[in-house]
Amino acid sequence: MSKPPSPTTTHMVAPADTSVLRGVPEFFENDISECLAARTESLATFRELGPPDLCHILKVNPKAPVKEIGTYHYVLGTDASSSATLAAYLNSLTYTIEESQGWAGGKAQWKIKSGTYCCFDAFSRVDVRVEVKIPGGVDSYIVDLRGDRHPIQNPAIWQETYVSAVLRSVLDDNDEPDGNDGQPLLGLRKMDPLPTPQIEARFLEAARDQFWKGWQLGTEPEVQVATYFSNHLSNGTMKYFAESGRMEEAAKFFDPLFKRDPEVGAVLARAYLNNDEEIQAVKALHDSLKRQPLSYGLLLVQIDFLRNKKKYEMALKLAKLAVTYAPSEYATWAKLTEIYIDMGDYESALLSLNSCPMFTYCERDAHRMPPPARTHLPLKPDPSTLKPDEDLKKLPPGSGTVFDENDPRENEVHPELQRLPALSLRGTFSRAYALLIRIVSKVGWDELLRFRSSVFVMEEEYRIHRALVEEREKTGIAEERATDDELSSKSQVGKEANGASTSRAEVEDGDATVSLDQVSLDSPSSGKLKEPAVASPSQKRLSIDNLMKKAVESQPQVPQTVEDAPKKRAANPRTQKHSVSFSFKSKRLCEKWLDNLFMVLYNDLRLYTALKQEIAQYRSTGQGTNALLYRKTGSEWEIYGDLALRLEHKEDAKDAYKLCLEQKYSTKSWLKLLELYAEEGNLNQTLNCVAKLVNVLDRAYVETTYPGTISRSLFRLIRRHGLAKVQYGLMSMNIPQKTFKLVTRYFEYAELFKIDGVNW
Repeated sequence: MSKPPSPTTTHMVAPADTSVLRGVPEFFENDISECLAARTESLATFRELGPPDLCHILKVNPKAPVKEIGTYHYVLGTDASSSATLAAYLNSLTYTIEESQGWAGGKAQWKIKSGTYCCFDAFSRVDVRVEVKIPGGVDSYIVDLRGDRHPIQNPAIWQETYVSAVLRSVLDDNDEPDGNDGQPLLGLRKMDPLPTPQIEARFLEAARDQFWKGWQLGTEPEVQVATYFSNHLSNGTMKYFAESGRMEEAAKFFDPLFKRDPEVGAVLARAYLNNDEEIQAVKALHDSLKRQPLSYGLLLVQIDFLRNKKKYEMALKLAKLAVTYAPSEYATWAKLTEIYIDMGDYESALLSLNSCPMFTYCERDAHRMPPPARTHLPLKPDPSTLKPDEDLKKLPPGSGTVFDENDPRENEVHPELQRLPALSLRGTFSRAYALLIRIVSKVGWDELLRFRSSVFVMEEEYRIHRALVEEREKTGIAEERATDDELSSKSQVGKEANGASTSRAEVEDGDATVSLDQVSLDSPSSGKLKEPAVASPSQKRLSIDNLMKKAVESQPQVPQTVEDAPKKRAANPRTQKHSVSFSFKSKRLCEKWLDNLFMVLYNDLRLYTALKQEIAQYRSTGQGTNALLYRKTGSEWEIYGDLALRLEHKEDAKDAYKLCLEQKYSTKSWLKLLELYAEEGNLNQTLNCVAKLVNVLDRAYVETTYPGTISRSLFRLIRRHGLAKVQYGLMSMNIPQKTFKLVTRYFEYAELFKIDGVNW
């Protein structure tokens, strides 16, 4: 996403400025229309769904020193099905500027002269723009990736644009705790993309028409090649229904499409399974696999079904088959790793994790805007600070964010916490790290190191081997010198943490030269590894049954003593005296990225252990929590909460987030607590988090209902406890009437769309 400068570094608009829009964030331009020029220049860089819509307006005031000013903001959730709907949005902004000037008590001075709405069509890769002149007409056109302007001659463009806009809104994570890769986009105005069942039905009809072009939109960062069952259209549709628990509607959407292509059975079966319709899911999978037996997506769904039934042996066979069918996809290898973890075979889990293909993380589509002259982020006054004779409705809003009200000292963070390497993990590397954490949470750090040393070549073993090579050189063994020189020139001494494993880039030897892309996990254990060869993707389709056999049978070789030295070297007395014969034939070379993840995990565990010891020390000395508050800032407690949650210590994470909130306001900490309590089914604590969040969002003019973290958590409670119990729980809290109304709009949405649990 485009990232305008932070409001703490950008000049903010004064609250009494009559040129701003009521309740709408704005960035004021230095040069009129510079945001449109920046977007046009960035069009060629959009690879997938594109960034949020851009709304640019031109304001005029004949009596002002500067008679024309240009402002812009970002939008998600607008109906982009026609030029008329986009023009209606631009026209609605004229009322917000009149309301804004009404606070000053004078006559309206600023007027909106014109506006331009930009919406990216991800199917045809063009930017659809609608210009509105007030008073005047409406002009719509498209801008291609080269920046050339063309009239809209194909009416299908509007359907593509509409589907693209809804998918951007549904898949957007800007409001999530770590949204937009931890850098939330400022100036974004979100609205409900599908506010009524009628509009939802219209979108599903359009999505069904565009479904077979969905692969053009791209897919998740962890998937290398988009397919019919894994692309932004199918993923967005599943996410929309899954977060509200309406998987029956998802099944109805995918069922007609399944009849045309069997691979759609992967998402259809998943919808059935999430709706507790296992028989229908099995039938769909059976029919799909008969028509398309080589689809790894169908196998992954079947594997998840078997894992839920604790049928790990059967799931393992299918996982090996999936790796054979799609060896270049991360998802198949990760699923194989998960099954080995379920079975307690951690050595094989490390081997399969080491074989996962890793992809460079691609950030979301964005365009970088020039720094704005001024920024307006509307914020209502805090009700708790009002005087008895002040009316909140009659006070003009300020400009800024809720975080500006925190003590700046609470935002200070120790440099060691800021530099935690785990915070920068994205895509496949983040998923692989989560698998590594699963292993260490089950067996502990010491056992993880033992498993690692039993399957990977370790630093000490490599040092022994190198010493032997040097000794051979001194004795003048000419037939081995060329190989030993090659090994010595490429050697590197690696890591800490109980001895780091030697990565592939660090070792090349006659016995140990190997490219892991060509080594199968189960190839029979022979005396020597095969020489490396440059393999094409097709060469990797090896038998997985043979691939995994060696992983199970291989055992670490114990270095031989002088007495056990090979007989072929006994003829040389000096060699027999000093040599230590060591074999790498039963071990693998650890990938560099996996070796780095071990160090990342070591740093996380070290900091977490230190924190636990500190908390235990203070509690044992009777100083209590208050002493801890003075030792850490609010931001540091938030980072510790993320650390504990990352390491699957949820109770410690909750404690850290609570300590953070005692010292400062943090939307992220509230959202994290909300998700944790909703997952537990804790009714009172979840509703308490919701009541706090809706008040803050209302101050920032956020009016979205679904999708979002709050609605997802409340709907989970409704499915678990029933709507009536949740409503009674809210009423028993005796919260202010305004807060009660803000929360009940989520209940109204649940009743309107018939979320599971609303009738009991």
